[in-house]
Amino acid sequence: MKKLLALSMVAVMAATSMIGCGKTEKNANGTVKEGKLIMATNAEFPPYEFRDGDKIVGIDAEIAEAIASKLGLTLQIEDMAFDSIITAVSGGKVDIGVAGMTVTKERLKNVNFSDSYATGIQAIIVKEGSDITTVDDLFAEGTNHKIGVQTGTTGDIYCSGDAEDAGCGTVEKYNKGADAVLALTTGKIDCVVIDKQPAIEFVKANEGLVILDTEYAIEDYAICIAKNNDVLTKKVNDALKELKDEGKLQEIIDKYIKAE
Repeated sequence: MKKLLALSMVAVMAATSMIGCGKTEKNANGTVKEGKLIMATNAEFPPYEFRDGDKIVGIDAEIAEAIASKLGLTLQIEDMAFDSIITAVSGGKVDIGVAGMTVTKERLKNVNFSDSYATGIQAIIVKEGSDITTVDDLFAEGTNHKIGVQTGTTGDIYCSGDAEDAGCGTVEKYNKGADAVLALTTGKIDCVVIDKQPAIEFVKANEGLVILDTEYAIEDYAICIAKNNDVLTKKVNDALKELKDEGKLQEIIDKYIKAE
């Protein structure tokens, strides 16, 4: 009898183990955890996400908070390396990734994306007096510039491909945009390619740096969601549309980005 009971317990434990290793269960909202919308971000990207004391604030944080409210959920923000966000979303550890993220063909292989909620510009930061005055100077014949980027960003994707294709420069990758900017100020690299709004903040904080008038690329930001989670994708899109129609989306953006 004891032997039969022990075998039964083993079977139950094995079944439980198999369930635990299966696909993450979603509730009616399509979220991982009942009552919460868990957002992954990289809080090194002002004004979209940055730390104010212990709190993560910014455009993306407020938009995600407004979406969570529309869905009747509480927002929980997880801060992580930028290049870990898609893995966290596709693996079911978090519900959404909101980090000034651009839709690309490569990313679409692993996650869904919401409708766009903002437009971004990839800008170029240089030292005052730099021989780089336009984006074309980066790829002029005979040049060999060192271009700084944040790992996993579209700046990284664009520059890695472009510089290698043109054979006229090398790409130096950093975990944080601030680390790339520090490398520029100390002369280790020749420029930094990064989104314009963080670029503005970095230039304000570092004397002797300027942003070129010509942009590297123009792109749309969207929210990434697990590939198989069509329920949450629709709910996020519906919430974004409501926020846009109400004027709340623009209000949040205007709070952090003043008209030039």
